[in-house]
Amino acid sequence: MSEAEGKPAEKKGAARRKVTLDPRLAQYRGVWVFVERDARGVHPVSWELLGAARRLADQLGTGVGAVVAGAPSEALDADSRDAIAYGADQIFAVAHPVLAGYRNEPYTRVLCELVKNHKPEILLLGATSLGRDLASSVATALETGLTADCTELAIDRESRALAATRPTFGGNLLCTILTLNYRPQMATVRPRVLPLPAKDGRRSGEIRKEKIDLCEEEILTKLVDYLPHAGGDQVDLALAEVIVAGGKGLQKAGNFALLEELARALGGEVGATRAAVQAGWVDPHRQIGQTGKTVRPKLYIAAGISGAIQHRVGMDSSDLIVAINTDPNAPIFEVAHYGIVGDAIALLPLLTRTLRGEAAAGTTIPTGASASL
Repeated sequence: MSEAEGKPAEKKGAARRKVTLDPRLAQYRGVWVFVERDARGVHPVSWELLGAARRLADQLGTGVGAVVAGAPSEALDADSRDAIAYGADQIFAVAHPVLAGYRNEPYTRVLCELVKNHKPEILLLGATSLGRDLASSVATALETGLTADCTELAIDRESRALAATRPTFGGNLLCTILTLNYRPQMATVRPRVLPLPAKDGRRSGEIRKEKIDLCEEEILTKLVDYLPHAGGDQVDLALAEVIVAGGKGLQKAGNFALLEELARALGGEVGATRAAVQAGWVDPHRQIGQTGKTVRPKLYIAAGISGAIQHRVGMDSSDLIVAINTDPNAPIFEVAHYGIVGDAIALLPLLTRTLRGEAAAGTTIPTGASASL
């Protein structure tokens, strides 16, 4: 099966293990992305992955491929063109009626056959429900390594291997994993961890119509109907441009109303830490972090959040982070662009009134609060 080697901290001067790539694997070239599609269209994580694939491929001196699969349709063709606009050089398009809706068996067969025929060295998928299901099956069938739920992707200069970083030990540490002597190297990446690349409609690329032998009678599972998620009317934090999040520092559920008022004034949404969710202060769909949502808003306000790594991996890619905490040594200040040492319960109403233009002249920051950059 697969061999995945981590990169633990080594003692000074310790020799690094040398691995010679099997000559049969040296012919594997290219960075591929599986373009995830459903009834609503392409999942944005696919375009984010194409941006990362472009960067990785440029370092390796190779090209970017994208796999677009589904039932024959104009939408499938449009998605292929969009993939080129987002950075792909080659599109491996598979159009077949059996692929009308996602089922693990036919999609696994498609990806495995394409990999065996074209031999990419890296294959990336989104760490979504669909992507996790598909990636694990493909990695098992191809007998290769898979690094799941990554937060960062890079190329190891010495080995030319994909260096995939993910949280480990319950999110308390970040581990970088190399799949040294297996191909393709596979990884899933959480949505909103990577930046969305600019769409360039002037780019050109090759669309290859791939023929995969699929037969409906050979597929064990059947697609009966498509039902939208029961929580489909809930806010999608991953797409929010402004998030005001709270943690145990808010002391009780009632104080989350302060976050709601500030979020409303900013036109944003409310988020929370795992501790706040487990305390029953806020609904689970508001949770941000390793076991919750990954977000990348333009503005992230962290109120009463200590900044444990489990939470930080879900929000540290935000464009602007403002942290409010009574503890000047709180880890959240390590990732914050602006920090306020003070009581969030006292400061939040002041910020809300100021934004609404309701603050009275002469209003001051509560005693004991200080700000830093």
